[in-house]
Amino acid sequence: MAGVTDTVFRRLIRDQGGCGLIMTEFTSSHGVVASKGGRKPTRTFRYLYFEPSEHPISAQLFGSDPQVMADAARVCQDLGFDAVDINFGCPVNKVVKCNGGSGLLRDLPLVEQILRQVRSAISIPLTMKFRAGWNDRELVHVQMGRLAEDCGLQAVALHPRTREQGYSGISDWTRIAELKSAVGIPVIGNGDITTPADALRMAAETGCDAVMIGRTASSNPWIFRQIQEHLATGTCFQPTDHDRYALMKTYYAMLGDRGEADAAGKMKQFATYFTHGIRNGSRLRVAIYQSKDVSAIMEAVDAFFDNELQAVA
Repeated sequence: MAGVTDTVFRRLIRDQGGCGLIMTEFTSSHGVVASKGGRKPTRTFRYLYFEPSEHPISAQLFGSDPQVMADAARVCQDLGFDAVDINFGCPVNKVVKCNGGSGLLRDLPLVEQILRQVRSAISIPLTMKFRAGWNDRELVHVQMGRLAEDCGLQAVALHPRTREQGYSGISDWTRIAELKSAVGIPVIGNGDITTPADALRMAAETGCDAVMIGRTASSNPWIFRQIQEHLATGTCFQPTDHDRYALMKTYYAMLGDRGEADAAGKMKQFATYFTHGIRNGSRLRVAIYQSKDVSAIMEAVDAFFDNELQAVA
C-alpha cells in the first residue's frame, strides 16, 4: 500500500468507521535512522506523520539490518505510535534486492536476529506481516509464526501468496489455518477479501483472530464498516453515487487542507480507486486525468455528478 495509505487516506478510512487498527505506508528503517540524524528529514518522516485522530496506529518498517531496525523501531515508539509492524511480505524487486520485505523469507536466522533486537528495543507491541514463502517449494509460514511467538511478538499477519506469485493467482487460505493451528499468539488473515462475506468466510475457514485489508480499501473505504455491520446484522451499508461523490469531495478537500505539494497528482491517482462502481465512471476518470490543476479537477467532479445524479433522480 505504498503511495496509498498516507495520513489523509488513513483519516478518510477512520472516518468511515469499523477499522480497528490502521498502519502507515511501509517505511525504510535506514531512512528513519538517517532522518533522525538530520541528514534526510523530510521525505521519510512524511511517511510516518500521523494525527491524533488516527490512533490506534502502527508504524510499518522494512529492512534487513537488526541494529538499524531496532533503532528505527525506537524512533517510532518515541513518535507516539501504538505499535510497530515489520514487513516481511513486500514482493517488489527493488525491496527484495536489498533483502527487505519477502526477500528475508530465505534467511530465517536473520529474521530471528531482527525480531529479537527490535523486541528488546521497544516496549510497545511488535507485530509482523509476511508471505507464505519464497515459492510453493519453500513455504515457511509456520516457521515464521513460531519464530514470532518465540521472540515475544504480540501478533502475526499472513498473506498466503508466495513472493513468486506476487499478486497473481488465488490466496490459499488453508495456509492461514495451518499458521493458526501452530501458534498461540493472534493470527491476522490477509488476501482476497473484497466483500464482507469474504471476511466472515476467512474467519470461519481459518480460525484467524482478525482480518487485514489492503487493496480493497482503496476502492471501497467503507469495507471495514460493512464487515462490522454484516457481522452484527447480516446486512450492511451499500454506498450510492451520492455517497461516492461526498467521499471524493471530502478526500480532495482533505488534500487541499493538508497543502499537499502534488495534490492534483494524488487526486488523479485516487480517481482510479474512487470511481470504481460509479455509473459512467470512466468518463469522470478521463475528465480528471485531463485536468491541469486542483480547481479544474474539482470542477470536473462537480459537473460529472451534477449530470449523473440528475439523470437517475
